[in-house]
Amino acid sequence: MKYKLWFALLVVLLLAAGTLIPRWNVTSGASHREAPLISLDPTADITDFFMFRSYETGKADKVVLIMDVTSEEPSSGPNYFNFDPNVLYAFNIDNNSDGKAEDIQFEFRFQNEFRGINKDLKLFLAYVALPPITTLDGAGSEGLGMRQRYSVTMVRNGQSQALAEGLFAVPSNVGPRTMPSYDGLANQGIYGLMGGQVRVFAGQRDDPFYIDLGAVFDTLNLRSPGTDMLSGFNVHTIALEVPASWLTKDGLGIGQTSQPVIGAYANTSRQKVRVLRKAADEQNAGPWVQVQRLANPLVNEAIIGTVDKDRWNSLEPEQEGVFLEYYTNLRLATALQAVFGAPASPLLNVPNLLLKYQPGDQQLSELLRLNLTTAPTPLASQNRLTVLAGDNAGWPNGRRPIDDVTDIAIKVIGGTNYLEASDNANVNDKPFPATFPFLASPWDGRNRQHGNP
Repeated sequence: MKYKLWFALLVVLLLAAGTLIPRWNVTSGASHREAPLISLDPTADITDFFMFRSYETGKADKVVLIMDVTSEEPSSGPNYFNFDPNVLYAFNIDNNSDGKAEDIQFEFRFQNEFRGINKDLKLFLAYVALPPITTLDGAGSEGLGMRQRYSVTMVRNGQSQALAEGLFAVPSNVGPRTMPSYDGLANQGIYGLMGGQVRVFAGQRDDPFYIDLGAVFDTLNLRSPGTDMLSGFNVHTIALEVPASWLTKDGLGIGQTSQPVIGAYANTSRQKVRVLRKAADEQNAGPWVQVQRLANPLVNEAIIGTVDKDRWNSLEPEQEGVFLEYYTNLRLATALQAVFGAPASPLLNVPNLLLKYQPGDQQLSELLRLNLTTAPTPLASQNRLTVLAGDNAGWPNGRRPIDDVTDIAIKVIGGTNYLEASDNANVNDKPFPATFPFLASPWDGRNRQHGNP
């Protein structure tokens, strides 16, 4: 039996190309557990992917890429959440409209470090207020017993360039005794690179997605007001801000480039072979194998059938043609009509919307696309319903944290009879900041509240 179990685990690790359990339902929006295999691999689970022109004052020439991973209960000590050193986290850019997001990649690798008072005294806590943690390095960091460093690499047309090494990831927010000024600690984790042209952050943030999950999963038993059931949960965030000119094919900036529309997706990968021996003794080898991808929200959850979800995660966006029938025969529309009785018919051509740069394109590729000529909308003026409310700087033209992709999807795919439909969870549990990294400070482990009745 022991050997059968080991073999089964090995097969899963070698063949895994999955993502989290299907939130396929009608109103799901972020990728929390949307396919079976990735639901067993939370540190590689991309919960959300955002791409937008910066709306921070004076930064409109920059593009922001954000990847969130792992849905996190803040009080989960003593082993708080971290990035996985065995996962390759990456942003992938297509800047010539061929549907292959291989023109530019930004790769992130993490490394664990056991150190300080925790190591010296062999304490049972990863973080301890001996003294309180006020810095990521040097005096005031002695209690930061489990620390992570990371590297950032840019790959352009197959050529790698190291942008940074040895940066510190911001640790999980344990509580006010251990980390008396968490926001100050997080600010230390915002790094300026390449002479200030680039900013990067890696660390814990509040989960920015808002949805009434319980009502949705109870066979669309929606209510008003809705309950944001992700309130009080955190994620681990990788945020990158780069000049728009870095992402265009001709290297020209906004207003100058001849190809202003770019496509992108985020993915996570593991090496093909993982060998387990004794505790804390494992080896990883071989080529990297994609275990999850995410571009537009909702696709794996609300479009791809459960039987194909793991396969979908393993394939590249330019292979989306094998799943075309799911886009032309939307199960989401079928589900809306079955539950509520009213006919559902998409307002827009979904394959054109999600898979093409232009309606006549033959190449199908599931990418989040951003038109750089669309000016960013200041945070205070952003509308959660984006294009449906006249705000063209939001999804499906890129995606910002405030965009209510749940309600947009219901209205667009449901059509005329569902223009007033909503899960009635219309705001995040914490206000979004107007500055990098654009996601709110995470809930701390001692005082967290999920906000549910």
